This record gives sequence, C-alpha cells and structure tokens, in this order.
Amino acid sequence: MSDLVIASQLDATFNQALRERLATLHPGIKVIEVPVGVPSDLPPEARILMGRPINVRGYQAPDTPPPGWPYGLRWIQLASSGIDFYPAWLFDGLPVTTARGSASDPIAEFALAAIFARNKHLPDIWVTDADWQFTALTPVKGQTLGIVGFGSIGTALAHKAQALGLRVVALRQSDTPFGVDGVEAARDIHHLFAESDHLVVAAPLTPDTRHLINADVLASAKPGLHLINIARGGLLDQEALLNALDHGPLGFASLDVTEPEPLPEGHRLYSHPKVRLSPHTSAISTRGGEAIADILLDNLQRFLTDQPLHNLADRTRGY
Repeated sequence: MSDLVIASQLDATFNQALRERLATLHPGIKVIEVPVGVPSDLPPEARILMGRPINVRGYQAPDTPPPGWPYGLRWIQLASSGIDFYPAWLFDGLPVTTARGSASDPIAEFALAAIFARNKHLPDIWVTDADWQFTALTPVKGQTLGIVGFGSIGTALAHKAQALGLRVVALRQSDTPFGVDGVEAARDIHHLFAESDHLVVAAPLTPDTRHLINADVLASAKPGLHLINIARGGLLDQEALLNALDHGPLGFASLDVTEPEPLPEGHRLYSHPKVRLSPHTSAISTRGGEAIADILLDNLQRFLTDQPLHNLADRTRGY
C-alpha cells in the first residue's frame, strides 16, 4: 500500500525506528514528521495521525478544530492511554485508538518503588559520614495494597504486588471481574481507604471522577495510609489532601501527577515533609517507544485488512 502515509507527532527517534519496522512489515508505507500540538495543515496524503497529548503544561486547545479538519485522515492513533489531554473534537467522526497497556508495567513498577521507598525509608537511610544511625524498616509482605481503578495498570500492579506478599483489595467502576486470583473487592471507596496501608490511584479522569478522592473519603483512611497517585491530579482534591496530611489520618503521599502540571512556584506540595513529588514520569520508559509502536503496528494490520481496531477511545470511560 505505497500511497499510505502516517503523520507522526512523536520524536525523530521513534519515527525512525517505526520506519525500520515498517520497511520489513509494510514496505512503501511512509512516516512523515509533523509538529506537536493541534494537528493543523496536515499534508493531504496523510491517512493516519500518530498523535501525542495536546492540553499539557498549561496549554489548552481551541474548542473547535482547525479549518479543513480532519483533512485526509482516516484514523488517529494516540501515544497515551488517557484521553483527557485532548480536545473533545478530536474524537468526533474519525476512529481514535489509544496506547492503553503500553505503560502498565512501568507504572506498576513505579508504584511499587514508591511503596518500597516509604517502607525502607529511602533515601533517608543513605549515609554520608561515620555517624551511623540504625532505623527499623517496615516489611512490605503482609501489608494491604488498595487499588482505585482496575484496568491494565491495576491488573499489572496486582500481579506484582501479590508476588511480594501484599494483600490486594481493589475497586473499579464496573462489575467486571478483576481477572486476577486473590484480589478482594472493596465494598466502596471508604472501605478501600480504611483497609489499605498503601493505596494506588489508577482510575481515569472524567467529569464523574473529578475529586473522587475528597475530604470525606480521606477521612475514612486507615491511620498512616500512604497514598500514591499515578493517574491524574484532578482525581484528588489537593487541599483536602494537605489537610489530611497535616492533621491525619494520612501518613504520606507519593504524587506523580498534580493539577495543574507543573504546580506553581511555592505550592505547599513541593515542600511538605510528608509528600514526594515526581514530574509525571511514571509512564516514561526507555522501552516506551517500542511498546507504543507495537500497538500502532497491530492496529495498522487491522486497518489494512478492515478488521475492528483495538483500544478504541471511549469518552465516557476516559480511555
């Protein structure tokens, strides 16, 4: 199919690797690089857009598409799992697929790293002189991990956590079985918070889930709870979080996401002694490009043979 052109907003390294894989699988398909941001003035021959998040770092796309949209496009493949970083009009008309599952293992590993850092007092126990102080470290085995949201990230996390001896309790928005033996279902979010030693937020952000974790929910937490958010900052009421850290019952928070991103200079979350912040990096992996390309190439084969595409975006679910 020599007339097929993929317009990619991803970086040059990803695009070159994709070209090399296409040369073997689908010779003749071209990959051209286009600017990040609102996809405008795309070449008329482009049939597929490989898109990356638009509404990031304070930028907000216009409420209406650019003139001529969607040009000659027939399908959009996103490089992210969540769809809240894109304008609503991107999902009107054309099929849009996500990279759901591409970063599940790296994010699950990041969450477990946060748990180990908390229990093992890292990096506080590193020594730089001969004045050694001994600290009792808390075992992970036997503790309870709560998971809010049980998609591909929750599934990957549950498998890894159980292998470490953690009890896993989870809550998801649907009645679909968890699909992981031994995972217990929480009665509701209050029960989940009350049971957990560590709690990972892995739910999508939608109008219905904004500030899902508020003062009322945080008040249900088991004393000393370690809250880990690797999903979206908007799921968490940050003022309620600060109050729960200052006055209880929360013991600690590891936040890879905030709202907005980045937080303004001087925000209390930067300096709070019970908070560790990372710059929305849990999904960024040295192998991330390969995983995203795998999803694109699988869907490309489906596109070429008129089969249903995988990971079709669902605006009501948020991914």
